Amino acid sequence: MGRELVVQLASEGCSVATCDVNADSVAETALRAQKEAPAGTEITTHLCDVSDEEQARRFRDEVAQAHQTDHINLLFNNAGIGGGGSFVAGERAEWDKTFAVCWGGVYHCTRAFMPMLIASDEGYLVNTSSVNGFWASLGPGIPHTAYSTAKFAVKGFSEALLEDLRVNAPHVKVAVVMPGHIGTDIVINSRKLLGGPEPEDMTADDLAKVRSDMVRRGLPLGDPSDDDLRNMVAMMGQMFRDAAPTSAAQAATVILDGVREGKWRILVGDDAHRIDEAVRRDPEGIYGPGGAALDIFKR
Repeated sequence: MGRELVVQLASEGCSVATCDVNADSVAETALRAQKEAPAGTEITTHLCDVSDEEQARRFRDEVAQAHQTDHINLLFNNAGIGGGGSFVAGERAEWDKTFAVCWGGVYHCTRAFMPMLIASDEGYLVNTSSVNGFWASLGPGIPHTAYSTAKFAVKGFSEALLEDLRVNAPHVKVAVVMPGHIGTDIVINSRKLLGGPEPEDMTADDLAKVRSDMVRRGLPLGDPSDDDLRNMVAMMGQMFRDAAPTSAAQAATVILDGVREGKWRILVGDDAHRIDEAVRRDPEGIYGPGGAALDIFKR
């Protein structure tokens, strides 16, 4: 989604600075953006792990120098990874890293860039939360704690800033974005960032964990071979991207339209609207083993 935001903003002639932890990825983003941008549009790329506050500050300083500016008009905090599903049974390192990227990235970059937003004549802070920022679940049998906790924090932070900015910087707005299932490589990229093996390199212990997870989730398993399991893992990431009801480009368009309209709450995707309605209708039952929680997946 971040890449598509860069491409669409650049296509309208906006000067854009974009960061990533992966040099090849951010270079591809810039290449695509440059193809769509009018002549003279400035697009700069930066390496930054937003979970690290010093790197976020360095990113800010690089932006100020590269664009020769003391202000920005738009800040999109969009970096995110999945992982840290279980607080009880999972590894702490994975939990902490997921939380650090999904919440810490928003916090660090907002801290770093807020003075530049305030220095503008008109500014907009756009924070990406998730439907998991108001529904802390992926459904029965799937713990989802680190990501959900972080996305709840992003939503609460953004809503709290509404009044803070009205009092202290009324020319700066804030929006919280809550996407549903968007067609991105987050599953594939999260595995890489968290140090997980590629499917073809999975050991017997890795595959045993995959089997256990699938059984716990109640997924039909049968008696797959090790190669079958490796293929399943590879397909999960591809299917998350390719079978999503909303593409990354469509999501970016919804987000930018919401910003143009001055919205502070931007739901992305029909599934996001359905989940929002279900949570509001039955906030207790939504976490039950059946009922409202399962209705979301049937509609």
